[in-house]
Amino acid sequence: QVQLVESGGGLVQAGGSLRLSCGASGRSLSRYYMGWFRQAPGKEREFVAAIRWSDSNTGYADSVKGRFTISRDNAKNMVYLQMNSLKPEDTAVYYCAVDRTSYSGSYYPTRGYEYDDWGQGTQVTVSS
Repeated sequence: QVQLVESGGGLVQAGGSLRLSCGASGRSLSRYYMGWFRQAPGKEREFVAAIRWSDSNTGYADSVKGRFTISRDNAKNMVYLQMNSLKPEDTAVYYCAVDRTSYSGSYYPTRGYEYDDWGQGTQVTVSS
């Protein structure tokens, strides 16, 4: 099992930026995918972005492409989500998660059930 702790959420005006962080501990992440999901009130959890630990292969939801960037720091066992040009519709609780299945090629997991371990979430609120 991997323990995950998110931080960096907060209140920001539309057009602003935030960087979310996720610290991982418990086991090696060497071939796993780390993902970010979000859930807004009254809505289902949705995929935001994913990154493969070994080679930084990344994938994004269409709604955040060009605005959000996922990255990782191997030495610190950290995953980040840089969020720029934020919109009110980005308001949600953001969760990081790890998928402990090894994938080859360019496939990246986008469905919640593919992920094994989850953090507690961090609130992001974007005001208009």
